[in-house]
Amino acid sequence: MTPPPNIAPPNILVAVARFYPDIADQLVAGATAELERQGATVEVADIMGAFELPAAVRVAHDCGRFDGYVALGCVIRGETTHYDYVCGESARGLNELALRFGVAIGYGIVTTETREQAWERAAVDRRNKGRDAAQACLRMVELRRRFAPAD
Repeated sequence: MTPPPNIAPPNILVAVARFYPDIADQLVAGATAELERQGATVEVADIMGAFELPAAVRVAHDCGRFDGYVALGCVIRGETTHYDYVCGESARGLNELALRFGVAIGYGIVTTETREQAWERAAVDRRNKGRDAAQACLRMVELRRRFAPAD
């Protein structure tokens, strides 16, 4: 998605929940490689957990520096219902930002039953969902630019 010469490359924030650092590292590696390959500038912000990602994206959005956001993290089911709340609320919060404010967000929160499933979806040499989320974000940035009101 290299932008035409008269349009600045998209500036993207990768907000990553670091609760599972090894998985987060893989998601970030896939996302940043894809963003840079497509000509975007990238900044990474480490966030504690997936539940905090919507608030982090909102704070960053309010500063006005970014064209889009890639939200990355991992939630693995445990023995309690905590998993359900974290998964549901992080997805709901990010979706609300996208719908209410037209924010371009790539959703890359891996939600699985086991660490092995998470690794399969995070590893750069496998189905890396960070890369997929970066592509989704860039497509949304492209769409926003396409339909932006003329100055």
